[in-house]
Amino acid sequence: MSTPSVERPVMDDDARYTAVLARDRRFDGRFWTGVRSTGIYCRPSCPARTPARRNVEFHPSAASAQAAGFRACRRCQPDATPGSPDWDLRAGTADRAVRLIADGVVDREGVPGLAARLGYTPRHLGRVLTAELGAGPLALARARRALTARALVESTDLRMSEVAFAAGFSSVRQFNDTVREVYGVAPGALRRGSAQPATLEGALALRLAVRTPFDGPALLDFLAYHLVPGVEVARDGWYARTLDLPHGPGVLRLDLSDPSTASAPPGTAILVAEVRVKDLRDLGAALERTRRLVDADVDPAAVAAHLGGDPLLGPLVRQRPGLRVPGQTDGAETALRTVVGQQISVTGARTVLGRLVAEHGEEVETGVPGLTHLFPRPAVLAEVDPEGLPMPRARGRALVGLAAAVAGGDVDLERGAERPAVREALLALPGIGPWTADYVAMRALADPDVFLPTDVGVRTAATRLGEDPAAVVARSGAWSPWRSYALLHLWQTLMPSAVPAPHPQENR
Repeated sequence: MSTPSVERPVMDDDARYTAVLARDRRFDGRFWTGVRSTGIYCRPSCPARTPARRNVEFHPSAASAQAAGFRACRRCQPDATPGSPDWDLRAGTADRAVRLIADGVVDREGVPGLAARLGYTPRHLGRVLTAELGAGPLALARARRALTARALVESTDLRMSEVAFAAGFSSVRQFNDTVREVYGVAPGALRRGSAQPATLEGALALRLAVRTPFDGPALLDFLAYHLVPGVEVARDGWYARTLDLPHGPGVLRLDLSDPSTASAPPGTAILVAEVRVKDLRDLGAALERTRRLVDADVDPAAVAAHLGGDPLLGPLVRQRPGLRVPGQTDGAETALRTVVGQQISVTGARTVLGRLVAEHGEEVETGVPGLTHLFPRPAVLAEVDPEGLPMPRARGRALVGLAAAVAGGDVDLERGAERPAVREALLALPGIGPWTADYVAMRALADPDVFLPTDVGVRTAATRLGEDPAAVVARSGAWSPWRSYALLHLWQTLMPSAVPAPHPQENR
C-alpha cells in the first residue's frame, strides 16, 4: 500500500555550496548553480574551477536558471542531468506537472490543457510552479524543448528545421532564438560531427542520462520475463518495444547489457536509446517514456543508504545496489496487463496477452522481427464482449470494465495523476482488489513506496532467506519511503536470471 507524499528535506545555500565544493554528483538534478561572474549555470558536480561563494546563486530547476539569464555550461551540460528523484517521491502538484510537461503536454495542449489535467486554473498552477521550481509552465516547457533540441542537434544528422519542430518549437526562428539564449551559440555550433550509427533502421540514437549505480541486466531480466508477444522483444542484452505515441506509432530499442554501470559509484551514466517515430513531434514524448521505463531519476544511493542497514535487505542491496523498479511507457497498458495476469502464471499471462494483441492491437511495420503490433487501446478493449475473451468470465469483465473506465476518463493512469485518487477509482471497479491497485501504482505511477503484504512472491522470498514471512511483512513499514525497491530486491532472489512475476492474492 502506498503512503502519502514525502516532504523534501530542507537544504540551505551553505549546504548547497558545500556540495559544489565537493563536486558531489548525488546532488545533480536537485539544484543548479548560477555563476554571476560568468553568466553561466552548472550542475553541482561541474569539473570547472569552483566559483567564489559571493558569485553564486542557486536555482531549483534549469528553467529557473535560464529565466534568470544564465546560459548552460558547455562543459558539464547541467540541463542534461537526470530528473530530480523528489518528483516521484513527493508526487505533489509541481512534481506531477513536471512529468506532464516532459511528456509534451504543454506543446500539445498549452498551459490551459496542463492546468485542466491537474485540476487547477492556469494562473494558480503558474504560482505553484514558480514557488516550487522558480519558473512557470511555459519556462519549464521551453527548457525541455531546448534540451531536446540540443540532444537532436548533437546526436543526429537531422536538418535544423526538422530539429526545431521535433523538439516542439512552433517556428525555426523561435528555435534559433532559444538555443542562442540558453546555450550562447547558434544551433549549428552545437553539432559535433555526424550522428552515431543506429542499428535499428531509420532510428535516431539519443543519449539518456541515468543515475548510477544502474543495474541494466537485472532490468532486462524483468522486462524479458514479462514481455508481451508482438509488442515487446528481448534478445542478447537488448530490449525493444512498440510505442503508442500522441501523433503515431514508434519503436524503442535499448541496450541494457552493460554490467559495469551496476557497480558504478554514485554519478551519471548514459544509455543510448534508439527511437524511431512516425512523427518527429513525438521524439520528446518517446524519450520521456523511456526514462519512465528504466526508472532513470531515482537516487540509488539514497535507496541503498535507507535499506542497507536492514538485516534482511542489507545483503541484497549490497549485491545489487543499482536495482530499478521497472516502469512503463503507457500506464493504461500496464494496468490492463496486470488484470490479465491475475492468479495465473507468467507464461499463461503472456499467452493470453499475445492473443489479445494479435486480435485487437493495431498492426504496425517496425523493421524488428517479432514487433508487429501496438498494445490494444482501452477504447478498443472497452467494446469487446468479455464472454469471448480467452480468460475466466469474471476476469474478462474486470478487464473490459477497466478499459471502459480509462477510455471514459474515470481512471487516469498518466504520470500526472494523483495516486490516492487513482487507487480509490481502481478499487471501485469490480474485479480489482488492493494488490492490483497497488501494483499499478508502483509500475504505472512510479510510486516508490508500495509494498504488497499478501504477495506470494514476498512470502516465498522471505522463507528462502530464512525469515518468518509474517515478521517480514510486520517490519516492512520501516522500509518506507522506498518499499517498492525492497519489494524488487525480494523478488530478485527467486530466480537467478529473471524476476518472477508476483501473483495477487485478492480480487473481487
